[in-house]
Amino acid sequence: MKVILLERLEGWGTLGDVVNVKDGYARNFLLPRQKALRANAANLKVFEAQRVEIEARNAKTKETAGRAGEKLDGTQYILIRQAGESGQLYGSVTGRDVADAVNAEGGKIERAMVVLDKPIKTLGMHEVKVRLHSEVAVTVTLNIARSQDEAERQARGENVIASQFEDERQAAEEAAADLLEGGAGQAAQDYAPADA
Repeated sequence: MKVILLERLEGWGTLGDVVNVKDGYARNFLLPRQKALRANAANLKVFEAQRVEIEARNAKTKETAGRAGEKLDGTQYILIRQAGESGQLYGSVTGRDVADAVNAEGGKIERAMVVLDKPIKTLGMHEVKVRLHSEVAVTVTLNIARSQDEAERQARGENVIASQFEDERQAAEEAAADLLEGGAGQAAQDYAPADA
């Protein structure tokens, strides 16, 4: 289906371009959200008559998104999730989770604005792109941890999974050293029968 774009769409074109898109994309996304018009003679005349007004409206929404983006860019949000010992999450962090975290802290974004190339499935610090407008994108940081304490340690730059394994390794070495010094072996000799 041929449509006239009413705003810049990444990968498709800019305002006023006539592009050929799949019917479902046009019917289900572009037309209901007023991002495009069907390309026919009547709509071309309407578009040309209202072009200045449409450009002004796009400039205003871009400016509003830019102001919101200045407040949002570089912010950090903590998400507490359950995870295994290796740092693998039970489930994943989705765009809805990111939008909920931002909105809970006073931001105002929709789930569709969050750009996740792949779902987040591990603990740690993750940068996520948020597209507020077709020409305005910001980056927020997610601190995904199992507890508030762990989140604070991650924020300081500590790798909590590596430090957990290091702590366990040190405890195992101390237990092995204690055994070699005669801690457990000594106790066994104390209780051995005297006639043996």
